[in-house]
Amino acid sequence: MTSTDMRTEAEDSGPSGYAAARLRLLQGEAQSGPPRRTALAELTDDWLTGLFDAGSEALRGVSLVAVGGYGRGELSPRSDLDLLLLHDGSDSGAVAALADRIWYPVWDLGLALDHSVRTPAEARKTSSEDLKVQLGLLDARHIAGDLGLTAGLRTAVLADWRNQAPKRLPELQELCAERAERQGELQYLLEPDLKEARGGLRDATALRAVAASWLADAPREGLTDARRRLLDVRDALHLTTGRATDRLALQEQDQVAAELGLLDADTLLRQVYEAARVVSYASDVTWREVGRVLRSRAVRPRLRAMLGGGAKPAAERSPLAEGVVEQDGEVVLARAARPERDPVLPLRAAAAAAQSGLPLSLHAVRRMAAAARPLPTPWPAEAREQLVTLLGSGRPTIEVWEALEAEGLITRLLPDWERVRCRPQRNAVHIWTVDRHLIETAVRASELARRVGRPDLLLVASLLHDIGKGWPGDHSVAGEIIARDVAARIGFDRTDVAVLATLVRHHLLLIDTATRRDLEDPATVRSVAEAVGSQGTLELLHALTEADALATGPAAWSSWRGSLVTDLVKRVSAVLAGDAPEEPEAVAPTAEQERLAIESFRTGGPVLSLRAQTEPVDSEAASASVPEDPEPLGVELLIAVPDQPGVLPAVAGVLAMHRLTVRTAGLRALDLPDGVEGSVLLLDWRVAAEYGSLPQAARLRADLVRALDGSLDIAGRLAERDAAYPRRRGTIAPPARVTVAPAASRHATVIEVRAHDAPGLLHRIGRAFEEANVRVRSMHVSTLGSNAVDAFYLTGAKGAPLPGEEAASVARGLEEMLRG
Repeated sequence: MTSTDMRTEAEDSGPSGYAAARLRLLQGEAQSGPPRRTALAELTDDWLTGLFDAGSEALRGVSLVAVGGYGRGELSPRSDLDLLLLHDGSDSGAVAALADRIWYPVWDLGLALDHSVRTPAEARKTSSEDLKVQLGLLDARHIAGDLGLTAGLRTAVLADWRNQAPKRLPELQELCAERAERQGELQYLLEPDLKEARGGLRDATALRAVAASWLADAPREGLTDARRRLLDVRDALHLTTGRATDRLALQEQDQVAAELGLLDADTLLRQVYEAARVVSYASDVTWREVGRVLRSRAVRPRLRAMLGGGAKPAAERSPLAEGVVEQDGEVVLARAARPERDPVLPLRAAAAAAQSGLPLSLHAVRRMAAAARPLPTPWPAEAREQLVTLLGSGRPTIEVWEALEAEGLITRLLPDWERVRCRPQRNAVHIWTVDRHLIETAVRASELARRVGRPDLLLVASLLHDIGKGWPGDHSVAGEIIARDVAARIGFDRTDVAVLATLVRHHLLLIDTATRRDLEDPATVRSVAEAVGSQGTLELLHALTEADALATGPAAWSSWRGSLVTDLVKRVSAVLAGDAPEEPEAVAPTAEQERLAIESFRTGGPVLSLRAQTEPVDSEAASASVPEDPEPLGVELLIAVPDQPGVLPAVAGVLAMHRLTVRTAGLRALDLPDGVEGSVLLLDWRVAAEYGSLPQAARLRADLVRALDGSLDIAGRLAERDAAYPRRRGTIAPPARVTVAPAASRHATVIEVRAHDAPGLLHRIGRAFEEANVRVRSMHVSTLGSNAVDAFYLTGAKGAPLPGEEAASVARGLEEMLRG
């Protein structure tokens, strides 16, 4: 059945006919995208026209008007119907009756309706008071009734909008900024709101309103296609969920992708991000132009008065670099610039813009994109220097980089960028797409540039460290290969190429080692030193590690993590300087530890103490940005308990019950004085309160006593909490993975656990080790978002590392338990 047949059926059969025709249209595979939205709008028009004609009869001076999205003919499957019943005020009673004859059938079908009944004067008055109403009326479209009444309102509303534009456009810009602050940026969100987030459908509509004002216009290239793609995704989302929703939730992304014929959810998100990036960039350019026009209008009368009504003065142009000038708050090309003869010009202009904190003009970027020659291979020294200057300019780099990327200049300079552009990262720790994360890392690295001897290598490594994420396999391994090629292409010598390749290959080495390995073990430090190779590379890797973590998100870096990395760097630096690490000797217990051990032996039960740990402020590095008070790194929890089975799971379970997060943990046996048989286990852990304040030490001790004697059902209590834990509908955590780290230590077997973090995870792992009859010498825990990455140093009953087969068996058993 064609759309014309459906419309005829809808007209002939009333609401039921319209509902059936609507259902067939939405379920049909022949139409999708703009044709389906147009057909749905026309079908709805015909039905509403029938309702209007049947109710208006002899009534004159009344019209039915579609506004907003319906006015634009953009009806998604679950869109609201935005309707205005316009009348001349001659017979309000008859108009009210007509409204009921139209509104109630719409409601009866379960369609969302946004409706109003107004005279033209009332509509104009309301729009002058409510910006959102005025925006909706800008898209007013006649459906039925008095065409002249509708046309008169459209003409008046557009005239009002243009007359009020100097006042209304700043209000609209502020409205867009407030919405962006609430909803975030569509091009980076894992669960974006297609309508409300920055770069979404609301912003695209705002750009139409700016164009209607005749004050400024958005860059049109790609904007129509971007809007269409966002609408197509919203259509598929409505059809998939059966709800009027604009939020693209994780659990619906695979189905929406299938509805659109896309490969997978990542392909879907990448298309959404690309569309959002076009809208966001167009918004930036448009609002900048609006500001320029409004400033010009405000200044012009005064200038004319000063010049006696003469000709308009030429805009002032200030030189910034060769071929680059500043004009009217933007960076533009000089009149003598010849991009077709100057291949370095795009990088020179971008560096000048970032250094001056000014935007690149749209015209300049497009002219360079159209005319600039490709750079030779390898790049000339000036091109490499300008790239480093651009990357080292701090926060302004981001806007300039996005301007270059919007016109395809970045992928022309760095072809490998295409694979990471707009690539989502399905990890709650990451708040950016891969490409934006790389730029954010460079921005963070620019703040650390004075800590290193080769800031150019630090900045380029920041730009390239995750470039391998566009390829299958380990992104660090793939990235090393790409980094070598890119570094050679942009003109670094062999030595620098090797350093950049090492930085990319090992950019996770320091943070992973510091948080998951025993830094007292010489094997740990030696392995890092061998991978790094030199003091200069270590210095760069330290800064890159911090910049990378800071650019990832708030969960990826903390003073505690920073202190662990710094400690590791100091140890590795000593090895690289020729000071080989000595085999660790048994560290004598402190006075506090001895006191707790003696008291534990005397009482026959656990004793503990809680003591806050803080990070001292380095007086030489102190500045106005450093707080006067040291930052807490957590709380040191010391526990002494007579040696007995089940200590680790009991302690971990009690801490989980009290919502204490374990950051580091150590466990060792202390021999008792001569002549006394037995030993005391000493647990030295650092913990932090998950919510609120720390529990009282007496309460912790009481629960620990009960856990050790079996009267406290830790597993049951934690299971109750686990059942009550909020979970996202439709999300399934990846299965746990347990591996044996080869040659990680000479003194213990290192088993690494990667699992979904949940209450009591350490308790369950501790129980598994007890059942396997192995002892935990120390452990290093790390939680990023919802993922726990923990390393356990295990020994057998006699204190030696586990044989290979036994270690593999313990790992398999633990993995099966965690997956069960």
